[in-house]
Amino acid sequence: MSKRRHTSLRTSQEDISVTRRVPRTPQTESAAYKLAFSDEEFMTSEDTRAIRLQLEILKPELWLRERGINSTVVLFGGARLPAPGAEAWAAKNDVQKANLEKNSKYYNEARKFARLASLTSETMDHKEYVVVTGGGPGVMEAGNKGASEVGAPSIGLNIVLPHEQAPNLFVTPDLSFNFHYFATRKIHFLLRAKVIAVFPGGFGTMDEFFETLTLIQTGRMERVPVLLFGSHFWNRVINLDALAEEGTISPDDVNLFSVVDTAEEAWCIVRDAYNLPTITDENCDCVVE
Repeated sequence: MSKRRHTSLRTSQEDISVTRRVPRTPQTESAAYKLAFSDEEFMTSEDTRAIRLQLEILKPELWLRERGINSTVVLFGGARLPAPGAEAWAAKNDVQKANLEKNSKYYNEARKFARLASLTSETMDHKEYVVVTGGGPGVMEAGNKGASEVGAPSIGLNIVLPHEQAPNLFVTPDLSFNFHYFATRKIHFLLRAKVIAVFPGGFGTMDEFFETLTLIQTGRMERVPVLLFGSHFWNRVINLDALAEEGTISPDDVNLFSVVDTAEEAWCIVRDAYNLPTITDENCDCVVE
């Protein structure tokens, strides 16, 4: 966080330190005596939920603002997608195992896409087009890994879940955040987003994709490139043309996103949208011009 400005008043840290040294008596041991902001029971109570929501918005915002990060490239996608050749650890049966292994190619596409974004970001002192993921395994790991491979910082927005997840090891440590609320996490995914890339995934990925479309469709978010990776996968699992035919969305709403299969194809769309410089990634045989 930023350095504390000079003040002639006592600081909260100083008072916390003092209260830890006071004599232990029935009065000082009482929950009522604790300073409100250092009282964990009070701060995690139902009555202070609004304050916690504010804090989860404020902390990452101050952290990113201090580092001058103005815009991001967001990668959404499944935690269960393995790297090519790796074990499909999430498979519950042979059919899932075969499909997860088949779709593992999108791990590499996510990694390559993140490399292209990060090489572009490098030309802007890593202040623009910074890669951000959910910080976990699968597609998220691939995105952070791609950025790391070209020496670029990347952001991880983790959330506390009962069965997962520690941040993947490719997230830049001082850009690794953790959230309690999905709502505040979603705000930070989209607040600086100039590109949304959506890879094969499950309920969480669907949620993120459709929320993005809803915000753009309703004019609550400016239109940015929304890239849906994996034509075969998405043609099987969603049918927006059917929604248009039924009249529940506008016929033009199916044009709010582009379906792509490769990182190069996707970054061409981004480059054209923002008139970005030519990027060559020799280690990935990627040239986008």
